Amino acid sequence: MLRYNKKLKKFSRILRKNMTDAERKLWYRIRMKQIKELQFYRKKPIGNCIVDFYCPKVKLVIELDGGQHYLQTGKEKDKIKDNYLRGLGLKVLRFSDVDILKDIDSVLGKIWNEI
Repeated sequence: MLRYNKKLKKFSRILRKNMTDAERKLWYRIRMKQIKELQFYRKKPIGNCIVDFYCPKVKLVIELDGGQHYLQTGKEKDKIKDNYLRGLGLKVLRFSDVDILKDIDSVLGKIWNEI
């Protein structure tokens, strides 16, 4: 089991209640073991960060990137976060919100293939 900062638990609950359209769309397609009967969690605290989606059985993190992720500071933060998660032995997949909203089936295929 991965440890997490207990202070993030309340914030992760708030994030679950306020998901973006892209997060909601992907969540409805991966929840309730719809992909290879694997359990995914949303807005899961891991260490000192909160990931968008996490599947513990295959150690897979899925991150969705909105506009702020394409600014220089966003790219740097994402790189640090990805390196940290990979250091814990996790795989990280990133998709843009646009990919989710316009071509969810392609995204699901990439997730399926990664698993």
